[in-house]
Amino acid sequence: MSRRAMDAAGRGAGPYIRRFTGFQRTLHVMVIVSFLGLVATGLPLRFAAAPWARGVMDLFGGPVAAGLIHRMCAIITFGYFFAHVIQITYRMLRVEGPKKLLWGPDSMVPQPRDIRDLIQMFKWFFGKAPHPEFERFSYMEKFDYWAVFWGVAIIGTSGLFLWFPTFFAHFMPGWVFNIATIVHGDEALLATSFIFTIHFFNVHLRPEKFPIDTVIFTGRATTEYMQEEHGLEYERLRRDGRVEERVVPSASRAAYLWSVTVGFIAVGIGTMLIVLVLWALLA
Repeated sequence: MSRRAMDAAGRGAGPYIRRFTGFQRTLHVMVIVSFLGLVATGLPLRFAAAPWARGVMDLFGGPVAAGLIHRMCAIITFGYFFAHVIQITYRMLRVEGPKKLLWGPDSMVPQPRDIRDLIQMFKWFFGKAPHPEFERFSYMEKFDYWAVFWGVAIIGTSGLFLWFPTFFAHFMPGWVFNIATIVHGDEALLATSFIFTIHFFNVHLRPEKFPIDTVIFTGRATTEYMQEEHGLEYERLRRDGRVEERVVPSASRAAYLWSVTVGFIAVGIGTMLIVLVLWALLA
């Protein structure tokens, strides 16, 4: 199978357009590694009575080693979270300004257009309207973003209470730790279920994306991809005469193979983990 047939970001004709910066791609790799590590080491605790729990825990060397890995992944999570917050703050104060960053066409903040796009998408499902065209980020991508942002804040805060109970017990009542235990487990399960089903389907498993979309790894996609997936952004760049400044060469073969390999491994591990979740819930 050719590169263009395998990779959704390489479909069709036209030069490649830069979509993500190196910083954004690095953060996403950190998200993938830390999230998979947190889920894989956390599920055996959440479903300790499941028939597979002990076997999964043994893969990491037992509870002590799994706990260490879980905390290391948590540190990575806090690292990318604060790095992103610092970057956003810098862009807001020194580069773009609050109005453009929060309400411009490149903004991740939900806007009225997203509601209209969502309604139009449902109409499109039933053949009642054309497929909506999207700006730099669609409503689904914004939902993904804020789900992670919210999840890191909630799961991370509750996780800190459980990680350092002696410290927080100096000024927190005991019932807070009971709530933190419930919130940490249930919110993590919600995040796991969403990422490994809705997110995977939307990003990699839709017919036009299957079997893999490497744009978040290589940071680039063909002109045809941009026109189909983010037509309004491409039209804005063309209208402003900025397409040429975003044109980049295609990814090297090594970068492409790395991207496809990492993508398939991540999707494969995520799929196995969600199967374990379903197994535990149904059992």
